Amino acid sequence: MNVLLIYPEVPDTFWSFKHALKFIRKRAGSPPVGLLTVAAMLPAPWNKRLVDLQITTLTDQDLEWADMAMISAMSVQRDAAQEVITRCHKAGIKTVVGGPLFTIEPDGFTDVDHFVLNEAELTLPLFLADLERGCAQKVYSTTEFASIQETPVPLWELADMRQYGWMSLQYSRGCPFKCDFCSITSLLGHRSRAKTSGQILAELDALWLAGWRGNTFFVDDNFIGNRGRLKADLLPVLIEWQKGKGLPFLTEVSINLADDAELVRLMVQAGFHTVFIGIETPSADGLAECNKKQNAGRDLVADVKRLQRAGLHVQGGFILGFDSDTPTIFQRQIDFIQSSGVVMAMVGLLQAIPGTGLHARLFREGRLTEQAFSGDNVNGDTNIVSNMGQEKLREGYKRVLRHIYAPRQFYRRLKTFLREYHKPPIMEKMRAEHLWAFLRSSVELGILGRERWQYWKLLTWTYFRRRELFPLAVSLTICGYHFRRTAEAHLV
Repeated sequence: MNVLLIYPEVPDTFWSFKHALKFIRKRAGSPPVGLLTVAAMLPAPWNKRLVDLQITTLTDQDLEWADMAMISAMSVQRDAAQEVITRCHKAGIKTVVGGPLFTIEPDGFTDVDHFVLNEAELTLPLFLADLERGCAQKVYSTTEFASIQETPVPLWELADMRQYGWMSLQYSRGCPFKCDFCSITSLLGHRSRAKTSGQILAELDALWLAGWRGNTFFVDDNFIGNRGRLKADLLPVLIEWQKGKGLPFLTEVSINLADDAELVRLMVQAGFHTVFIGIETPSADGLAECNKKQNAGRDLVADVKRLQRAGLHVQGGFILGFDSDTPTIFQRQIDFIQSSGVVMAMVGLLQAIPGTGLHARLFREGRLTEQAFSGDNVNGDTNIVSNMGQEKLREGYKRVLRHIYAPRQFYRRLKTFLREYHKPPIMEKMRAEHLWAFLRSSVELGILGRERWQYWKLLTWTYFRRRELFPLAVSLTICGYHFRRTAEAHLV
């Protein structure tokens, strides 16, 4: 059996980093770890070929070679996934699909031969068994949640690591919280289910032996979902593994990490230097409305700064469009982002994802538009009829983006961050590609860019005041360029 594992193209979004990755000569952020894990679950005799349309094209030769195409995608890849499915269908290749897009909205893809939904550890073996017997069904789904303690190491050898900015792996699934706009708990449950430390070491060893030395992203729904297990098991093991290596890690956590100084210390010692946190809003009413209990009653700016001073660079997610939002929320979001020094601030309009509590409530209230959930946090669209009014909400949203990614405000915020941040013991080591990125940014941002005055002023200040953070400062100026380009595309 010849199998194509196809990952559709990702559009230009906040998290695509397309405008930034070209500075280090990379084609995409990360390979599709889900597909690579599925590849490891397939029968060993099968021939497998990864076609990641982030970095390559699907050729006629690929289609002629293949007996089957297995496709995984997120909602933001909906249109690209449909194009792939249509092309495979016309070529007479059986299509098998799975992943978040197809689990959330399977009815939109009529040309698909087989849907293997929910968690592949449970549904893929059923499909493979029926396929071998010649009686494969149309849909395989489950309401159960898998133990992931037997999930295999992804087949990294299928990916061309030279094309990517970072690698991804997963320690746990699920989140103990129940934010009503989030699809994580409906897809993966409230209980944090974790791999063993031995599994994680096997995945890291595979990456290390393959020559990977760059950033590695733990793509957990909430890495600290089980803090006790992290402290007692995984983090001590990672600290020991890091000796003589120094592989830098990033992950996603909830803001209550700031309450646990021991956990923060262990994470930093284990190699974590960056965390993404869903901050959402400075409005207490907005947090209560979306059931974001873990963020309520806190000094969120102080929490962010506490993590920064401990050696964790905080990236933040922010949302506009809660029912309780008034026109004052736009300036409040701007003020929070600027004062906190959250350099990488993703601000999006609230969207109702099928399967969430928010979607169910708004459906009952008749407040969903005909527009599909886009999956793009920063495209300025929403499928919700806003209490504020659609036009007022969009104009306020554009105002926020114009402000926080304008060169003057972005570089001011970046300097605020650099003042606070304590360099952790493990960060990405300098390589030739980083020198190239500095030289290219010196031209594109420092000479040709409209931010050239702010660029050189910031780097001069960093060189004399926080020299140990100079490489990070350069990297973040390049990220700021990407964010501004992405935001400007949505401001027309």
